[in-house]
Amino acid sequence: MSSKPKICSVVGARPQFVKAAVVSSELRKLFEETIVHTGQHYDDNLSGAFFQELDIPLPDHNLGVGSGSHGRQTGRMLSEMERVLVEGSPDLVVVYGDTNSTLAGALAAAKLHIPIAHVEAGLRSYRPGMPEEINRVLTDHISTYLFCPSRTAADNLEREGIIGKVFLVGDVMKDVLKKFLPVALAGEKIPSGKYSLLTIHREENTTDPGILSDIFNALSAGSRRILFPLHPRTKKVIFENSLDVPDNIKVLPPVSYLEMLGLEARAELVLTDSGGVQKEAYWLKVPCLTLREETEWVETLEGNWNVLVGHNVEKIQAALSRAPDREKYDDGLFGTGDAAEKISAILASNVV
Repeated sequence: MSSKPKICSVVGARPQFVKAAVVSSELRKLFEETIVHTGQHYDDNLSGAFFQELDIPLPDHNLGVGSGSHGRQTGRMLSEMERVLVEGSPDLVVVYGDTNSTLAGALAAAKLHIPIAHVEAGLRSYRPGMPEEINRVLTDHISTYLFCPSRTAADNLEREGIIGKVFLVGDVMKDVLKKFLPVALAGEKIPSGKYSLLTIHREENTTDPGILSDIFNALSAGSRRILFPLHPRTKKVIFENSLDVPDNIKVLPPVSYLEMLGLEARAELVLTDSGGVQKEAYWLKVPCLTLREETEWVETLEGNWNVLVGHNVEKIQAALSRAPDREKYDDGLFGTGDAAEKISAILASNVV
């Protein structure tokens, strides 16, 4: 029987699989880790392929929750997570980011008086009704160890009175990019020629088909070639509302993490509502337009490397040709690519 402390890591959505690729490998050097996949993302392109591609240990439990309303999905996860934690009796539960899986894992642990480590703590959009904002704020306030990707995130927690075990470790996504970018660039699926890259998946951009229409209209002018890996949620909205995708936008099926990273690295411009893609574009020194009114990654706005445009046609079109100020690029933002190692070492010093 292992004498190592037991950790239960909770994942359920694509960004969490990617983060686990570097964090789990470090945790397993010092802990006995169990991975629980909630089943929040269950399409193989959004789930199973990531475990294979990034060499993530296969989940020990798959809750198979699937899609549904926020309340129903979170409630089912909470019930199943409680069962798994009671059976496994871990010494610590690790959650990532701001999804329903994050909140369910943290709540289940808190109710059972199990310490919680929140990776990517302290992010704020300051939009109270945003589902991700609700999840991240609640998770931060019940977590034991809070691992912040940036000074801004740590400052946010201090303003909210969270001054306990808060650690500025850097962003684990930078660890992932550092490790996997050479592999991504060696891939054979990166198209030739100039192109921009578009991703849309957030609820705020897919609930109202008129918002998608605004974005498409803004991008239809001119001859810009745009590649658009299509998220299942966005595909459903386009199909159900018979929306026209402009001819200059080439729709692609969902892509793997490595394929996406390769597409980002070779793009001349990224347009996205994804938090992770905003950061990756910054690290790759690719200008980004964020299709939201706010961002948790405010540091990327410096020097026009990232520009907030929402779904406003005029703002999008005006920003398409805006060049970033390369003198204001800061390679040290979000750490140096060793966040996972720091997280594991800190937990090893605190978890008995």
